[in-house]
Amino acid sequence: MLQITPRLAIHEGEVQESFVRASGPGGQNVNKVSTAVELRFDIRRSSLPRDMQARLIRIAGNRVTADGVLLVDARATRSQKQNREDARERFVELLKLAALTPKKRRATKPSKTAKETRIKVKKIRSTVKRQRAHPRSADDE
Repeated sequence: MLQITPRLAIHEGEVQESFVRASGPGGQNVNKVSTAVELRFDIRRSSLPRDMQARLIRIAGNRVTADGVLLVDARATRSQKQNREDARERFVELLKLAALTPKKRRATKPSKTAKETRIKVKKIRSTVKRQRAHPRSADDE
């Protein structure tokens, strides 16, 4: 079980890991050993609540395929074990973010004082701008 939050855990069977050859650091080892980790998680078939699934898809962005599969790729180190831990940590962080429910926005209205202050400031600006205009003479009309 992967423990996400105190009340939320995911069964290991829902997460598939595959190991592939990585580019980058490792010298000749790169050509011989599959150190990169590709973690796959099918969001739509998971045991996550529907609202959390939707948030996860939105948060993960382009890491989610058209089929709704989340891909987490880790290939930063030469060690398969470290890459595996890195992929799992990043996966758990994404799930923690998706587990946070956003606060509902409560509509508010400006107070009477705020409205009066706004009108006062508008009148002052209006006066300032009016005074900037060139004075009209009797010849202009």
